[in-house]
Order: sequence, then structure tokens, then C-alpha cells
Amino acid sequence: MIIKVKIDCKKIDKTKLFHGEKGVYLDITLLENKDGKDQYGNNFMVVQDVPKADREAGIKGAILGNGKTLEAKSAQPAQIKHSAPETSDDVPFN
Repeated sequence: MIIKVKIDCKKIDKTKLFHGEKGVYLDITLLENKDGKDQYGNNFMVVQDVPKADREAGIKGAILGNGKTLEAKSAQPAQIKHSAPETSDDVPFN
């Protein structure tokens, strides 16, 4: 299964970005829609994480976007056509 996500970068609280070994990071969470798929086929809401103390104080992270599940295409084995080699009396070698 593939989950495709779109976020509105303008809604990111940039004070929550943090530096790691290999870059600048943002913690997000995918929350499954309570009512299933929405009118656009989205199954998830993307929310910016907040620290535990903020969550306990009732502060919620900004809704950044949404996501939907995509079914991976099943790999169909390639069909190989077998045919007899072309023969010719004009063989360049003997």
C-alpha cells in the first residue's frame, strides 16, 4: 500500500522544526478520517505534532493537509514472445 500525502507548507509552525544529523525535520502524524474517505478520496488528515506538554494542555497541532491510500499495481510478469530465429543464406561467417 502507498499513502500519498499533500501538505500546505504555509501552515507549518516553523518553530517546531528541529535539526537532526542529516537535515531539518518536522514531525507529523496521519490521522485516519473518522467518516472514511472524503469527497476527494482522502483517507487521512495530516497534523503537525506538538510536544507532550502542549497536548496535555489541550493544544492541537495545525492541520497541514491530507492523504490517501493508493493500491500498488500488482506486478504482472512480462509476456515474452518466442519466435524462431530468422534464417538467411547470407551468413557473413562460416
